[in-house]
Amino acid sequence: MKSFRTLLLLLILFAPSLLVAECLTRGTGDMGIIIERAAGSLKVVDTSARRELFRVEGLGDLSHASAVYSRDARYAYIFGRDGGLTKVDILCGRIVKRIVQGGNSIGGAISQDGSLIAVSNYEPGGVKVFSSDDLSLVADIPATTVTDREGNKKGSKTVGLVDAPDQRFVVSLYDSGESWIIDMDTPANPSIQRFEKIGRLPYDALITPDGRYYIAGLFGQDGLSLLDLWHPEQGPRLILEDYGRGQQKLPVYKMPHLEGWAMAGGRAFLPAVGQHSVLVVDSTEWRELKQIPVHGQPVFVMARPDGRQIWVNFAFPHNDTIQVIDTETLDIVKTLKPGKGTLHMEFSPRGEEVWISVRDKDEVQIYDTRTLQQTHRLSVDKPSGIFFTSRAHQTGL
Repeated sequence: MKSFRTLLLLLILFAPSLLVAECLTRGTGDMGIIIERAAGSLKVVDTSARRELFRVEGLGDLSHASAVYSRDARYAYIFGRDGGLTKVDILCGRIVKRIVQGGNSIGGAISQDGSLIAVSNYEPGGVKVFSSDDLSLVADIPATTVTDREGNKKGSKTVGLVDAPDQRFVVSLYDSGESWIIDMDTPANPSIQRFEKIGRLPYDALITPDGRYYIAGLFGQDGLSLLDLWHPEQGPRLILEDYGRGQQKLPVYKMPHLEGWAMAGGRAFLPAVGQHSVLVVDSTEWRELKQIPVHGQPVFVMARPDGRQIWVNFAFPHNDTIQVIDTETLDIVKTLKPGKGTLHMEFSPRGEEVWISVRDKDEVQIYDTRTLQQTHRLSVDKPSGIFFTSRAHQTGL
């Protein structure tokens, strides 16, 4: 009887802890997260078993969320539209720390050595840099002040923030038409190279996988701005400035995303703003080779890791479609219809599968990239961004 009372007392004392999920003891190389944009939550997934491991709630406004990973691929850093920055332990399925660092955030990056997290802001503009350990503020870099249409002074929106070699970040300023290289070698005293008049209204940017070229898309004019990070003293130059000339501009329902750009066989594949086409570009001389007519206005143009295929999704009203382009022939080899709200794609690290979020069906669909057939489905509440841990070891992602 005494031992029974003791057991009962222990159950009463420790029952709450029994309800908390234990941390996993495993590698993270085949793990990832899927953003549930409407619920402000995410799912941690096992990409080998194709199953959910945890659901993490309380991440705020994830309507335009992105993520980066720590070098050991255990921690995901989530950038929310509400200015939230959240550190999530994917082995434990829990939030380690969350701060609201701005009023309207558009994304972020992790430094080359993994010690710093930078966030770009629409409101109040500028870039803030935090310790990846405890999210303490390391540097607050205000944006160039501009005058809005009402005559009010404000900081320029910052966009296209990426990490670069040599412990640098590169960012563009939408309202003031600039690109900045931010050297964080001395974190408490960042050194900034400012490049003005790169073009009108840079809306997003990318960095080549080797970390050499930073390319900003321009919403206010045809062409893109290219900055050689090996020779920044040469300044930015305009490339592909004729790609839209003489063509009727279409309404832009959703801005293309350049972060998911594609490189294959010495060529770059980019979404054309306001056109139903994918640009094929020589990535040595940065000149246009061809335009591939596609189903709608491209949003993501992504290469399978081996560069053999390009997968393209589209803005409304064509956002139920994916098209697959053969990079050798430049032909469209498959048109898929996953469903309305096909928002984001992510390849498995070696490219045998692609995971596609289909918001309006509340599911993620998985396709075999060899057969181009759907193989699995996962139930996810209004999914958007999909981010696998392989990103931890890629520049610019």
